[in-house]
Amino acid sequence: MTTKVKVAEQVESFVKALAPEPRRALRQGIKGLAQDKGEVKRLEGKLSPYHRLRVGHHRVIYAERFESGTRYIDCVFAQERAVVYDLFLQLRTEEFGAP
Repeated sequence: MTTKVKVAEQVESFVKALAPEPRRALRQGIKGLAQDKGEVKRLEGKLSPYHRLRVGHHRVIYAERFESGTRYIDCVFAQERAVVYDLFLQLRTEEFGAP
């Protein structure tokens, strides 16, 4: 099965704003998702439709979907570990009215 990784504009902007070493590590981590590499975990509670990728002190929140035999990994949000889940939940609530 083919896997394609898509990166949202927020994730791309966040990665670009990092120092060179964390930027390189995060880019490698995101690319590794296509080969099922990296420290990933399914989220719980209101964020249960999502997974997270851990790269150092940073987290990337992503969703998986399948279309026509292709697996898509949609990286939708990235931030520092300390604030990523609260900010993402807040953004989802504002965007859709519910997580």
